[in-house]
Amino acid sequence: MQRTLVMVKPDAVHRGLVGRLIARFEDKGLKMVALKMGRIDRATAERHYAEHEGKDFYEPLLRFVTAGPTVFMVLEGQGAVAVVRKMAGATFGPDADPGTVRGDFGMSERFNLVHGSDSAASAEKEIALFFREDELLDWDPATWPWHYDFSTGEAV
Repeated sequence: MQRTLVMVKPDAVHRGLVGRLIARFEDKGLKMVALKMGRIDRATAERHYAEHEGKDFYEPLLRFVTAGPTVFMVLEGQGAVAVVRKMAGATFGPDADPGTVRGDFGMSERFNLVHGSDSAASAEKEIALFFREDELLDWDPATWPWHYDFSTGEAV
């Protein structure tokens, strides 16, 4: 199973979308292994978005993600990184397909509601940036066997 970081950004928190977004990921069959709410300070935002430093959207992005509360979650499932990215949709709301988070709730080309790790390696780094190891719970939902076929010993 793979883990990924999802951030429900300040725009989605202020719009009251947190519960609806969590429900989408849970309805899909992703397992929540960590969840918390907080504010990203500038130094942490700079580390998280270091790859974008120097780009024209870097400063506005830092202002945006530090402007209000954020919900952080770690989700687990088969191919979780790709699943979350697909569910989030194209980066900007106007470009995102209906049925995706950004396609259903986004209109801005700056405020894009959620962040999902873009690779397994990024997920590992991002999870460590926002969660301590002891905050990640290892558990199996009672419904897990109904999301995956475990008859071969591995999730399919």
